[in-house]
Amino acid sequence: MPDADHQPGLTDQRDPVAPPDPIDPQDLTEPIDPDVDLRVRSHRGELRQGQALVLAVIALGGGLGALARYGLAAALPTLPGRFPWGTFLTNAAGCFLIGVLMVVLTEVRSAHRLTRPFLGVGFLGGFTTFSTYAVETRGLLQPGSVPLAFGYLGATVVAALLAVLAGVALTRAVGVRPERTVRP
Repeated sequence: MPDADHQPGLTDQRDPVAPPDPIDPQDLTEPIDPDVDLRVRSHRGELRQGQALVLAVIALGGGLGALARYGLAAALPTLPGRFPWGTFLTNAAGCFLIGVLMVVLTEVRSAHRLTRPFLGVGFLGGFTTFSTYAVETRGLLQPGSVPLAFGYLGATVVAALLAVLAGVALTRAVGVRPERTVRP
């Protein structure tokens, strides 16, 4: 989509290597956080308060999750043209754990405000790997393994959805009594 100052047919004078202009929060038309209205001055400060700490715990959790994924991938290496069990099990386990985590955090107990970013976004985001899933599926799209590619493609989505449902159902079935106390 061309910008308003750009005229077709004229040589583009913009430097393709130059960094983009900084974004002024007042210029944003789409909300970053649906609970924050950037047109309200007091809301704008909310985006800055504590964001560095949230990003730090997400990064820490993501690093730990990626290390756990690496360990599982090393234990279950994928051979060319074969079903990628390591990635499949990683994604299914991660989806199961996100189901458990969301029930615990929303129905069982109130947790510290950094728990969900650390575990849900960070650790489980770093642990699960849908990019590797896509690359492995593409790698299986070779003569002789196309049915396996489509089987892996569908099985992963089905297993991931069922794993979330199983995590939710199992956590609810355990019958842990809600605590609902807020922890600092």
